Amino acid sequence: MTFAVVAEALRKRYGGTEALTGLDLAVTEGTVHGLLGPNGAGKSTAVRILTTLLRADGGRAEVAGLDVATRPAEVRHRIGLVGQHAAVDEVLTGRQNLEMFGRLHHLGARRARTRALELLERFSLTEAADRPTAHYSGGMRRRLDLAAGMILVPPVLFLDEPTTGLDPRARTEVWDAVRALVADGTTVLLTTQYLEEADQLASRISVIDSGRRIADGTPDELKGMIGGDRLDVTVRDPRDLPAAAAALARVSTADPEVDPDTRRASAPVRERAAALTEVVRALDDAAVTAEDIAVRRPTLDEVFLQLTGRRADPAPGTTPRGTEAAA
Repeated sequence: MTFAVVAEALRKRYGGTEALTGLDLAVTEGTVHGLLGPNGAGKSTAVRILTTLLRADGGRAEVAGLDVATRPAEVRHRIGLVGQHAAVDEVLTGRQNLEMFGRLHHLGARRARTRALELLERFSLTEAADRPTAHYSGGMRRRLDLAAGMILVPPVLFLDEPTTGLDPRARTEVWDAVRALVADGTTVLLTTQYLEEADQLASRISVIDSGRRIADGTPDELKGMIGGDRLDVTVRDPRDLPAAAAALARVSTADPEVDPDTRRASAPVRERAAALTEVVRALDDAAVTAEDIAVRRPTLDEVFLQLTGRRADPAPGTTPRGTEAAA
């Protein structure tokens, strides 16, 4: 297994605040690796160090096999970076923006034009190529940002909360573009607060809080940390919630959670079929009318809440749901 990004015991302090307190990270080549954490966890600081924009106070890091502290210029030639805010010039057209970025990367005029055409096609922007980017949608601007970050075909691309502020449709457009890049061999380190985004894109996720890694694994491995399946019961009458919780307690491996706002009780269970059958029987015996009974896997929302003790910020167009933390 080859790693495109490696960080060992990274530390960074701003005055009296420790932003990174010994961060370890290993990103497998040719994958999307999610870096997940609440505001202030140290995600953006880590990216700034790995992209040579900031010096660490301790530890070491390598990107594309190069030490970021001792060989920063070489690292910059092997990476792309797309930040939280669009870096395109709104007066220029999409084509002109990409040609400008090409020239800034020391491509000749002819090569810059050719590369711009290639990227406009790859990111489905050909029809809008000669329109000023001020008239682009949010998703189109972010796709153009991604294209600009790929001018030199970098083996490693850093995406620092790339869909912040985008609506669900625009976010989906960006996700499709990221998947296409990885299919062509690019390694992506994605920082995000949106749990759905990490679940959709990342083959592996590192959860960080207070400047250090507190968990690492595939999405399924992280979900498995808080148990197996969960059984949810939504009752018609809120007064029946205690009875629903009592029914769940008979089959659960932990105390049921109750949410009066959604009229839902939820609990982890081991044998899903047997648990479902017993709970249905218990509800019937107690004359409780259930609007919905469902067995589901734990979500990254619940993993995040258990690991950090707080909820993630809701993604645009989403609403927190029941016992799940908002994505």
